[in-house]
Amino acid sequence: MCYCCLGILGLASSGASGGDGGNSFCFGLVADIQYGDCDANRARFYRNSLSKLEECITAFNEAEVAFTVNLGDSVDRSQNDLAPVLERFAKLRAPLYHITGNHDYKGLKNNETLYRLLGMPGEYYSVLRNGWRLIMLNTNEIASYSNCGGTWKEAELEQMEKIIALEKRNNGQTYNGGVSSKQLQWLDTQLREARDKGEQVLVFSHHPLYPPIGLTALNDKEILNILSSYPCVKAVISGHHHAGAYGEYRGISCITLEGMIETEKTTAYAVVKVTPEAISIKGQGRAKFRVIPLSSLGKKD
Repeated sequence: MCYCCLGILGLASSGASGGDGGNSFCFGLVADIQYGDCDANRARFYRNSLSKLEECITAFNEAEVAFTVNLGDSVDRSQNDLAPVLERFAKLRAPLYHITGNHDYKGLKNNETLYRLLGMPGEYYSVLRNGWRLIMLNTNEIASYSNCGGTWKEAELEQMEKIIALEKRNNGQTYNGGVSSKQLQWLDTQLREARDKGEQVLVFSHHPLYPPIGLTALNDKEILNILSSYPCVKAVISGHHHAGAYGEYRGISCITLEGMIETEKTTAYAVVKVTPEAISIKGQGRAKFRVIPLSSLGKKD
């Protein structure tokens, strides 16, 4: 018997929306594949990621997931390595939704090229599914590595770095990025619409937002302030921190999926099942198994 049933998704980007009936669904989840045609470095075995990804895709197809979310960092250091990853992903039998990671911008001059290759409708977007709004944030929008120099985004990066320095926070690293004021406004609009329509919300991001372990988004506090204003937000699911992590922030479950790249042979991915009662994360390899009762989420302090 399959772990979940196939379904149809509706994209909601720039005002478009869609969805379908039913109240349960499941999806595949993978983070930090970081494939590279290069030798291993410490605990990172770049070439091995392709075979791990093949195993992951076979498992998702056998589970008949409704869709898959890739949390970013498909490649490690070169745009030339993206094609083999996409060739593997093309074997998925259900829709695939990408968000980008900091490594995905290596050697990139035009961000739109990356979004087009990944089939993303925009640099951030949302998906409607079974009464849930799935929000795909781009925490790389404001970053030293994502071509914001010489644009209006550069001033926002400088402001984020100034705040981090003044508050002596530990996330002001060159591999961390943030969300622009424009994206924050879009996020607030998405959440207001979800609240008014009686939808529940899952948020996906490459950089975690919580707990504050030095790998969170540059303006993690600002993002969390908006999310925690809406009880319909149940969880944030992220990558970037390869060891994985878990924490709860004002009733929001913050899950960081373990990175596939780490270790020579052991993989990391998960099948997530969402029901009216709980979010169940069935981790494989290094990825942990978690069951999060929905009755415990969305309650703000």
